[in-house]
Amino acid sequence: MQSYTQPKLLKTWLWSGIILVTLMVVIGGITRLTGSGLSMVEWKPVTGIVPPMNEQQWQQAFNDYKQYPEYQKINFSLTLEDFKGIFWWEYTHRLLGRLTGLIFLVPFLYFLLSKQLAPPLVKRLLLILLLGALQGMMGWLMVKSGLADIPHVSHYRLAAHLSLALLLIAVLLWTIQDLGPARPLPTTAVPRLRQFQLAKVLVLLVFCQIVLGAFVAGLKAGFSYNTFPLMEEQFFPHNLYNSAIDLFESGPVVQFIHRWFAFLVLGFALLFVNSNRQAGVPASLKQSVRWLLLVLFLQTALGISTLLLRVPLVLGVLHQLVAVLLFSLSIKILYQASSTRRSAATTTLPLA
Repeated sequence: MQSYTQPKLLKTWLWSGIILVTLMVVIGGITRLTGSGLSMVEWKPVTGIVPPMNEQQWQQAFNDYKQYPEYQKINFSLTLEDFKGIFWWEYTHRLLGRLTGLIFLVPFLYFLLSKQLAPPLVKRLLLILLLGALQGMMGWLMVKSGLADIPHVSHYRLAAHLSLALLLIAVLLWTIQDLGPARPLPTTAVPRLRQFQLAKVLVLLVFCQIVLGAFVAGLKAGFSYNTFPLMEEQFFPHNLYNSAIDLFESGPVVQFIHRWFAFLVLGFALLFVNSNRQAGVPASLKQSVRWLLLVLFLQTALGISTLLLRVPLVLGVLHQLVAVLLFSLSIKILYQASSTRRSAATTTLPLA
């Protein structure tokens, strides 16, 4: 009989991927908030792993940076020492991306070549590899968009870059849970379908709110209005909205949507908690939804604090980190709600 690798080992490996991707998001947030993202003006997947090693190489990297609009229009007073400060954040972000790819690719090839992976699992892992590659490519396309006449990265590409990271985390989490044992079913059929539908809406709402947050970051909309709950002493400031394109490209409008969409997500989570009082809803699902509600309250408080204090680095990064936690919890809830609709005899992702 074919011998397959143990679920515990696979889970440890996949969890390391989630931790690294989350760390990538955090470092990416720091890179964004410190204005470091355009300091490396070339994409060198292999040779780029080596940073400048002497003063001459540092000066060359700085001269390369000077050829682009961010230096010419914004950072023209930057010194070499200042440049090193922003360079290291972007370098760390890219280096961590390469490390994450290797930590996933090398064990995958080992497991595959030693025939320790069942075909269904191989397909899932190939999907994860593809998402990781797309994430790296989108990262460079995002940077490239800021090396043009307007020295700011496209907020659309920033949102796509973050969305791919979330999707990667979601597939990793789903795979980890699929490697676990099948759970017993509740006895009541009606709540199962209702909870599954609610969980799908919950994931969609949380995802949309995080994408709106990426738009806020890309448009630097966090600095548009730093009061709460009113904006310029009005709920809806005069001339805030002029055309449909403002919904996607106006910093103040995007901030307005982001700040109030948060309460829509919070209200829906409260509805979800209330729906869990029905008979037949698993205790594990109830507990996960309660945790999500708690994290939502924390995230809302962080968002308001970040806004009022004009986006300090620590709060901005914490806000992004908790967003990843919130999304991960919503994926866990969706999986739990989905699991209750399966047959008790149905296996999870087969290893053999």
